[in-house]
Amino acid sequence: MTLAPCLMVQGTASGVGKSLVVTALCRIFARAGYRVAPFKAQNMSLNAAVAADGGEIGRAQAVQAAAAGLEPIVDMNPLLLKPEADNRSQVVVCGRAMTTVDWHGYTRLAPTLWPVIVDSLTRLRRAHDLVVIEGAGSPAEINLERDLVNMRVAAEADAPVVLVGDIDRGGVFAALVGTLALLDPRDRARIAGFVVNRFRGDASVLRPGLDMLTARTGVPVLGVIPHLGAAPIPDEDSLDLEHTKSDPAADAAIVVAVPRLPHIANFDDLEPLAAEPGVAVGFVTRPEQIDAADVVILPGSKTTVADLAWLRERRLDVAIANAAVDGRIVIGVCGGYQMLGERLEDPDHVESRVDSVVGLGLLPVVTTFAREKTTRRVRARVLTSGLLDSAAGASVEAYEIHCGRTSASGGAPVFALETMDGAVRTYDGTRAGDVIGTYLHGCFSSGPLRRALLTVAASRRGFASDPRWGTDVLAGRYDRLADRVAAVLDLDAVGRLARCPLGVVAA
Repeated sequence: MTLAPCLMVQGTASGVGKSLVVTALCRIFARAGYRVAPFKAQNMSLNAAVAADGGEIGRAQAVQAAAAGLEPIVDMNPLLLKPEADNRSQVVVCGRAMTTVDWHGYTRLAPTLWPVIVDSLTRLRRAHDLVVIEGAGSPAEINLERDLVNMRVAAEADAPVVLVGDIDRGGVFAALVGTLALLDPRDRARIAGFVVNRFRGDASVLRPGLDMLTARTGVPVLGVIPHLGAAPIPDEDSLDLEHTKSDPAADAAIVVAVPRLPHIANFDDLEPLAAEPGVAVGFVTRPEQIDAADVVILPGSKTTVADLAWLRERRLDVAIANAAVDGRIVIGVCGGYQMLGERLEDPDHVESRVDSVVGLGLLPVVTTFAREKTTRRVRARVLTSGLLDSAAGASVEAYEIHCGRTSASGGAPVFALETMDGAVRTYDGTRAGDVIGTYLHGCFSSGPLRRALLTVAASRRGFASDPRWGTDVLAGRYDRLADRVAAVLDLDAVGRLARCPLGVVAA
């Protein structure tokens, strides 16, 4: 059976825009009528998603699948590394947690993982017209002996490579030329085009430099993508939060404070709230920032016990407790839910080296960690639940990724989890007053839930609710992204590289 062609997008560094370019290309080729799929051999991220079969993959590949009009599957990201400490990561293989290793352990494991990558890529190529592959970090990391994600994948797929550089961070010409200089000649020959990302200003000013870049390297510049503003697609890496404002705008109607945990996970949960008009979401590290907030949201964490200790070290626990006493809204999602409870038990040392730790005590729940991880998509319905009363009955599409089992000795459940025919199978979450905990990642994507939450918060500040709250603020985002990227890319050249010609329908 003939395998589909591949086009690969690599970058001069992490965070330069590889995920954005792949997402845009998936939408561009899908709109041109091609069955296109994304692929990333190995991803390192704490932002994860649950694929259709219940497996765990990087959030970026789920976003790219959505842009391509597909359900995400584990073959799109067969290896996912989830950092647990500076030198240790959980290894997720084909959607399932396999082990936890340090770097040396991973290098020993790597030879057994390459066939997994090849098999996943082959299955995608058999089922689609085109596979757009994303690299990781830089292909010129000369200190690394084994490559599972960049040029080795390009060679396996016989894929031309588009190299992306970020001009906003400075030094883009040096980064592009330097990357080429460090590559093996065979790998250098695969670089078929440059893309400059996040440009601000008059593109004509850049033209002499682009011409010199091509003259020096022989590699054409396929396009200059303008700076597209804040988060045109969900951020993949917590490093992206370094560029996020921590102090919300003074004129915001609603201020949401999110503790910037060291091992924060699935922080893209907050994106629908941040997109609402008049709502400022800030990732914070100081108690006074929580004191100024109307809503406090404790996000997910890969290492809940360690991040709970971090909260206490900075006295953020006191600020969160004060917020609850003041009657402000406090919400915990996944690891944040666990922290809000009375205790966290870890008899098998799944999360930490301690058997038990005291939680923040704001919810009457106890969490016991277990080695078996829950990863599943769920359909849920909002229950009558105090501050969410106006959203009661609203449908929620969400997913769970957690190791803990949480039991409640009081309070009220927040969501009813439903089967496909609408029957209630179980319940999720706990509410006690205006403190809510839930395991449902993605719950803020529910418009009625957001509207109910923000309306209550606004009323307590004496503001009227905004009639725009709860609308689908992110609708059409992939088409808007594709439009803006297609307008500045040489689509003819990109189509030739992908062996999938692009016509006017792509733009």
